[in-house]
Amino acid sequence: MKKFLSLLVLGIFAFCSFTPSYAVSMPSHQKALLKKVYKDKKAKQAVFVTADKADKFTAKITAYEYIKGKWVKKYSMPAVIGKNGISPKKKEGDGKSPAGIFYIGRSFGTVKKPSGVDLPYTKTDQYDYWVDDVTSRDYNKWIVYKGDPEKRWKSFERMKLEPLYHYGAIIEYNTHPIVKGAGSAIFFHVWRASDKPTAGCTAVSQDNVVKLLKWMDPAKKPVFIQGTVELMKDMY
Repeated sequence: MKKFLSLLVLGIFAFCSFTPSYAVSMPSHQKALLKKVYKDKKAKQAVFVTADKADKFTAKITAYEYIKGKWVKKYSMPAVIGKNGISPKKKEGDGKSPAGIFYIGRSFGTVKKPSGVDLPYTKTDQYDYWVDDVTSRDYNKWIVYKGDPEKRWKSFERMKLEPLYHYGAIIEYNTHPIVKGAGSAIFFHVWRASDKPTAGCTAVSQDNVVKLLKWMDPAKKPVFIQGTVELMKDMY
């Protein structure tokens, strides 16, 4: 009898230990979108950036990975987005983050690549610029340029000099194709603070940026799914 009870307890313990890893409870819209990105984009990693409200800058990140035939919740953390909220119709200078489903491009930083990061990584220097001049053919592109930027563009960001870009990655919004005036320089980067918005990017603490950069695997085609719950319901 004692042996039976011991085996029963061990069986229950093993079941309880196994269940949370592969039987994740999640909202129905997330289930639908995970199914969609797996089918349409071949993604096996997905980061939900769920804004509290369409006109607010507070948000929550929930990250999932497709493992052994099921989506597993990996991370949950607070985030901030654009100062004017989020929209599927973003425009240059509107202070909003874009709503939608976007691949993650290369990562970057002002220091050498952290150990464990597999995404392509660029250490920025004084010649790295991101162009947000809507009149330029370089609009919404990362340009390496050794000349005088003031003579080439009306507006640009110096990647090396922005402290929030200590670590980051490109959110592939308005990149293929590029539409003039639809918004530029949309990144995942370090926040100023949990109560400070961005100009349109998605941001978390530095520790959490590094954590997600190390987790994201280019072979698993990571995507960001951004919006309010209602906006996300329109994506599938």
